[in-house]
Amino acid sequence: MNILKNRTVLGLICIVLSLIICFGLTPLFNGAVKAQTEIVRITKDVKQGDVITADMVSIVKVGGYNLPDNVLKEKENVIGKYAKYDLQNGDYVLSGKLSDTPLTEFAYLHELDGTHQAISITIKSFAAGLSGKLEAGDIVSLIASDVGDFRETVAPPELQYVKVIAVTNGKGYDKEYTDSNADEKELPSSITLLVVPVQARLLTELESTGRIHCTLVYRGTEENGDKFLKIQEDYLESLTAESESETESEPEVTPETPSAEEQEVTPDE
Repeated sequence: MNILKNRTVLGLICIVLSLIICFGLTPLFNGAVKAQTEIVRITKDVKQGDVITADMVSIVKVGGYNLPDNVLKEKENVIGKYAKYDLQNGDYVLSGKLSDTPLTEFAYLHELDGTHQAISITIKSFAAGLSGKLEAGDIVSLIASDVGDFRETVAPPELQYVKVIAVTNGKGYDKEYTDSNADEKELPSSITLLVVPVQARLLTELESTGRIHCTLVYRGTEENGDKFLKIQEDYLESLTAESESETESEPEVTPETPSAEEQEVTPDE
C-alpha cells in the first residue's frame, strides 16, 4: 500500500497502462472496426408479402463491427423468401424479416390452380362496399347500376354468389393487416374476388360501364359458403353446356354457287 502512495510509482503504472492501451488494445479495436464482411442488401423497395427475387438484392462489403447477429450474408438465404415487412432500398436483410412461406394475408394468391382467377373491382362509394364491413371469405352478390347508355341496373345471374378473398385499402394493405395496425387503418377502396374466366370478363365490362355494388349473402363457415359457390358453379356449367349444344345444332351454312345466268357477265355497251 505504501508503494501505491508513491507518486512516482503511480505515474509509472499509469504510463505502462496507457502504453498497453495505445499499442495493444487500440490496434485490436481498430482492426475490428475496419474488418470488412459481405452481406445481402436490398436494391429496390420490396412490399410486405412480396417474394424476393435475384434483381432485388446484391452482395456488398461493409464494416463488420457491431453488425446484428441475424444479418444475412448469402443470396441463397434470401432469394425466394417472402418479405414479412416492407423493405427499403439499401436495407440490410435480417432473418427475422423473411418468411419461408407466403404470408397469411397474401396466401390466397398462391392457391390459384388455373381453374379460378383473382380479379379486383373498385369500391366507388362507401355504400357500394357495404360501408367497409366486407371481409375475406364473405359470399356476395354483385349488382351494377348506371350500366350503358340507358343507365340500367342489372343483377347478372353469373355473379349471384361470388367469394371475396381480399378487401384492400388505397395503400395496398388488406383489411386483416389494417385491423392489427392502427396507423395504416383506412377505408377499403377495392375488393378481390375469386372467379372463373366468364365472370372475370363480365366484371371487367361492368367495372368500366357502370357502378358495382356488393350485397352480403353469407358469412360463416367455409363449408356452408362452398354450398353457395356450388350453386353458382352449376349454373355456369349449365350455361356452357347450353352454348355448346346450340353450336352443335346450328346447320352448317355453305355459300351458294352462282347459277349460270348469274355467272354470265354482260359486256359494257
